[in-house]
Amino acid sequence: MPEDDQVTAPLSLRQRRRAVATREILDAAERHIAEHGPAALSLRAVARGLGMTVQALYHYFPNRDALVTVLITKAYDDLADAVQACVDAAADDSALPRWLVATEGYRRWAITHPGRFQLLYGTPLRHYAAPAWGPTTHAMRRMGAIFERELFGGFTAAQLAATDIPTLTPSLTASLEQLPPNGLGVVLPPPAAALLMSAWGHMHGLVILEVFGHTSYLGAHQAEIFRMAMHNLFTDIHGRIPAAAPYSASPDLRLRP
Repeated sequence: MPEDDQVTAPLSLRQRRRAVATREILDAAERHIAEHGPAALSLRAVARGLGMTVQALYHYFPNRDALVTVLITKAYDDLADAVQACVDAAADDSALPRWLVATEGYRRWAITHPGRFQLLYGTPLRHYAAPAWGPTTHAMRRMGAIFERELFGGFTAAQLAATDIPTLTPSLTASLEQLPPNGLGVVLPPPAAALLMSAWGHMHGLVILEVFGHTSYLGAHQAEIFRMAMHNLFTDIHGRIPAAAPYSASPDLRLRP
């Protein structure tokens, strides 16, 4: 059978019914998380909310870990979609850096879906371990690639390698050099990778504080504080990257696909 025929072949009735049932299970699980928090998630609770037996649920998800893995992957994908949508909607002549637009999209999704955000970044679920380099990892790296692109887009690998930061220890440099390519298939020079992790921590920390209610006393001013912090962060990072990097013939300074 030609490859195109395989790609466009319609789903069977059984496959369509399974897809609909799986979607209903995921929706029910997300509602349960929104109402009761990630820690209360169980197959029994989800089945009860759907009016089905746990045994019937096992036909779609063999255990809680399988369901959690899909929920985490979907949450990362939905978050990445929301961030990307904000970036895509930003006008090219906007005074706001696209990095800032991306961070505000991240914050907006988090405070709109606090239960699902806590599933990703709250207290780890007991007895759950995500599959090593599985779908949750790939989904997370896809989101990270968006922020990396908006923070470092337009700079060469040589410029990023010459970033003005405190000297990294040899062990940290070696660890950063061993990081896998991001979702764009690119490996950052260690100084840029260290800056990206620091920026992520600053952004994520402020969002965590807000989602968990630790800055609620600021009320509507939380958005203003966040924008100020992200703008300052962006300005500081770009101020550390030279306008033109010193010449180097080393191929290791190229962004490696």
